[in-house]
Amino acid sequence: MKKHRLHAALVMAVLVLFSISPGCAGKREAPVNAEKAGPIKVYSYERRDFVMSEKIIKTEAEWKKQLPPEQFHVLREKGTEQAGTGKYAYNHEHGVYRCAGCGLDLFRSEDKYESGTGWPSFFAPISPENIATAADNSLFSRRTEVLCRRCGGHLGHVFEDGPKPTGLRYCMNSAALDFAAAK
Repeated sequence: MKKHRLHAALVMAVLVLFSISPGCAGKREAPVNAEKAGPIKVYSYERRDFVMSEKIIKTEAEWKKQLPPEQFHVLREKGTEQAGTGKYAYNHEHGVYRCAGCGLDLFRSEDKYESGTGWPSFFAPISPENIATAADNSLFSRRTEVLCRRCGGHLGHVFEDGPKPTGLRYCMNSAALDFAAAK
């Protein structure tokens, strides 16, 4: 009897894992982020002020056409690049990191630090209004996913083990970011 319960529990765990896995959700052609359409207030690094912007709404086919495969996998399928392989993990130039999907300003180089994880890490976003967070219960753990507020692209996760002043570590994927060096 105990063996049967253990087997049933394992089968259920596998089914749950595959049902929440982004790659198993099937293809969808409906606009991504459509339920949240409309104007939003975001911070512009260039203007040093808040501006109004529209949500970016595209189908998966449109995103696939726009983004290279690795960026599509990270931004739209919630993938993760291998640690230490991203082009911005060890970038020390001065500038701003933007969403690779829509160009929204996300992080400043002044807020970047070496976390030792192999991913670009920041202790704060450029503005809380430029990101969104969501619960991520995949991989049998509870994490907080970080998303671009304008296009809904997956950027990475935020953890509570960062340095002062915030104590946060925004652990981002290089593939989800574009970097604009300061002029």
